[in-house]
Amino acid sequence: MASATTFSPMLQFFFVIFCCLGYFSFAFTSHDYADALEKSILFFEGQRSGKLPSNQRLTWRGDSGLSDGSSYHVNLAGGYYDAGDNVKFGLPMAFTTTLLAWSVIEFGSSMQNQIENAKAAIRWSTDYLLKAATATPDTLYVQVGDPNLDHQCWERPEDMDTPRNVYKVTMQNPGSDVAAETAAALAAASIVFKDSDSSYSAKLLHTAMKVFDFADRYRGSYSSSLSSAVCPFYCSYSGYQDELLWGASWIHRASQNGSYLAYIQSNGHTMGSDDDDYSFSWDDKRPGTKILLSKVLFYKDLHFTSTNIRNQITLSQLCGIFNRNSWRKLLQNFNYINRIQTTIYAL
Repeated sequence: MASATTFSPMLQFFFVIFCCLGYFSFAFTSHDYADALEKSILFFEGQRSGKLPSNQRLTWRGDSGLSDGSSYHVNLAGGYYDAGDNVKFGLPMAFTTTLLAWSVIEFGSSMQNQIENAKAAIRWSTDYLLKAATATPDTLYVQVGDPNLDHQCWERPEDMDTPRNVYKVTMQNPGSDVAAETAAALAAASIVFKDSDSSYSAKLLHTAMKVFDFADRYRGSYSSSLSSAVCPFYCSYSGYQDELLWGASWIHRASQNGSYLAYIQSNGHTMGSDDDDYSFSWDDKRPGTKILLSKVLFYKDLHFTSTNIRNQITLSQLCGIFNRNSWRKLLQNFNYINRIQTTIYAL
């Protein structure tokens, strides 16, 4: 008679560990990422300022800031409040809009039933940015609310009684950083709406070009122009040069206008592209700019259907913004990213 098969205690131990790992792996991968995406976008509805639409999902929020800008004879209702504050800071709001648009450009096809909510989140901001950029010639309104007083009183925006001061950048008091970021946001959003609302997309891109020209023509940091109204809250610590390159890159991607590539090539080295950069944030746009430009070269982005446009993107042009070390790091990062993508797509 054959004897019953037995397992050593060590083998039994490894078998239990294997089963546990399999269970926990399943638990980890079974998270509902669609629900996470929905809640991430829903967050922006909670930050809305202005007259809320009938399809507002967070019904505990009400209209607020309806008279923003009225004391300055401009309509600045709308946009987003910052974090738990009731201030509308232009620099981080514009950067958030650029990244929201970028996420839809890159991953919109995977957002399924959340794509319209994502586009609504972008449009809520761009409607406001358009007003801020076009209300007064050679002027960009960049902030509503006094942060120093606002931070002394934490209250619902529906009930706020703090001053709604308006801050702007002009020819005499420039703000190339916030203006170029606003241009980037409008240009990126123009790509999002190009197929679904072509007239709105054209308006966004046209305004982006005008705001970028304003940012480049009248150079200076908005931190210097507005001082304590924006510092230490959202000081432009990295300066304004990175935003000019970032804005030019987005307008080039949206318009396929080669003059913006030429601008990057001519100004890259003098605007700090040789400096090391370790993070991508609302303040420092250099890493994002390099990725945005490199995708055009390495991936032949589908938005660039013209062979002539692709042929303009040469190594010498990208060298206008990448130094030798940047290229080395970039290639290493792309190899790493490609390995991750290969693994993910194989699942």
